[in-house]
Amino acid sequence: MRRRIFGAPATAVVLGLLASLTGCGADSGDTADGEGTLQLVAAEYGDNPATSSKAFWDKVTTDFTAAHPGIKVKVDLRPWADIDREVSRMVKAGKAPDMALMGSYSDFAAQGKLYSADELLSVTAEANFLEPLAEAGSVGSTLYGLPFVASSRLLFYNDTLFEKAGIKAPKTWADLKADAQALKNKGVKFPYAMPLGPEEAHAEALIWELSNGGGYADSSGNYSLASDQNIKTWSWVKEQLVAPGLVGPVAPSKLNRADAFAEFLNGNVGMLNGYPSLLHEARAKGIKVNAVPMPVSDTLGAGETPPTVGVADWMMAFKQNGNRKAIGQFLDFVYQDKNLSEFANRYHLLPSTTSASRALGGSNGIDTNDTQFLTALRGAQLYPVNDPTWVTVSDNIKRNIGRAVDPDGNPKAVLEDIATKATAAKKQH
Repeated sequence: MRRRIFGAPATAVVLGLLASLTGCGADSGDTADGEGTLQLVAAEYGDNPATSSKAFWDKVTTDFTAAHPGIKVKVDLRPWADIDREVSRMVKAGKAPDMALMGSYSDFAAQGKLYSADELLSVTAEANFLEPLAEAGSVGSTLYGLPFVASSRLLFYNDTLFEKAGIKAPKTWADLKADAQALKNKGVKFPYAMPLGPEEAHAEALIWELSNGGGYADSSGNYSLASDQNIKTWSWVKEQLVAPGLVGPVAPSKLNRADAFAEFLNGNVGMLNGYPSLLHEARAKGIKVNAVPMPVSDTLGAGETPPTVGVADWMMAFKQNGNRKAIGQFLDFVYQDKNLSEFANRYHLLPSTTSASRALGGSNGIDTNDTQFLTALRGAQLYPVNDPTWVTVSDNIKRNIGRAVDPDGNPKAVLEDIATKATAAKKQH
C-alpha cells in the first residue's frame, strides 16, 4: 500500500523535520554505497548555454560523489521535444536509465518498469510532497512519479492597458468579456489572447473548463471530456469571445503559447493565462502586470473558487539495473531543500515539497513574487498524468480543441470526437 500522511498531523511532521529520502533496503545486485555509476536522463530546462541545466547538475553530482565516494552520476540532458520519445526507446531496447526527469511517467508504471516511492523513500519524505502533486504522481494508491518542480496558472493582465481602458480585474466570465470589449475599443491587438494552437492547447482548455465546473476527468478519475459543462464552456467561448473578435487577429486554433507570450511581452495583450516565469519576464521588461485567479463562469458565480491548473515534472526510477539503494541515496541528496529550491528559483518554478516551499525568500527559499502561484498550486488540479493513455489523449486535445471555437466549429461534435478517441485509446492500452 502507498504510505501517505496528509492533513494536520502530516503537516506537523513535515514542518518539524527536514525530510530525508532514504533507500529502504537493497535488491539483489544493488549498487552498494561506494561503487558504481548511475545514469539520469533529464530534460533541459534552459534555452541557451547561459541558462542550461548543466551547471546545476554538474554541481549536484559533484557534491553527491564527494559525500558518497565511488558513486558517480552521469546526467544526460535532452530537449523537451525529444526526451519522452528517447527514454521510451531506451526502455524498449532494454537499456533503461537508472532515473529520468521528464513530463510523463504512467506508461512506464503500467509496464511495471518503475520502483515505487515506498521502495525508495522514507515515510516522512513521501509525506513531504505537496498533496495535489502526490495525487497526480500516484497510480491507484502507489506513488511512482516523484514530483520535482511544478507551476500553476493565473490570469495575467497588463495594468497599463487596463488603466487606459478604465477597467479592473475580472472575477466572472461576464467581467472578462466586458473588459475584453473595453480593451478592443481602445485598439488593443489581443484583448484576450487564447492560445489553442497545438503547442499547449490542453493547458488553456483545462483552465477554461475548470472555471465552469468541468475538466478532463470526473471524481473517479475517468475521462469526462465531453461533459455538459465542457460543451457549455466552449459554446460560450465561441459565441461570446471569439465571434465578437475579442481574442485578437489570430484564430485561437492557430495561436501557440509562445506566440501569445511574445505578444504579451510586446505590450499587445490585455489578458492571458500564464505561469511564474512569464511574470518575471514581463516585469523585467518594465510591463506593469498583475495576476489573479481565472474568472469563473456566471453559472458558478464570483464566490466560487474552482481549482487552478497545476503542472509538474516527474522524477522516476527504473528497476532494470537493480540500483535501488544508490538511487535512494542520490534522491535523498537531490531532494534536499537547498537543491530543490535552487533549481526551482533558477527557472522561476515551484518546488514540489512542503519543506522547500514553506521558506519564502532568502537563498534557500522560493522567490517571494512566486508565492501567489504556490498558494494556487496547493489547491490545483493537474492533468490526469497517472492514466497511461494521457500522452495520446493530450496530443489529441492539443491538435483539435481549437476547432471547437473556429467559425465553422461545433463544440459538441469536437468534444465528442476527442472523447471517442480517448475511449479507443483506453481499449488499446
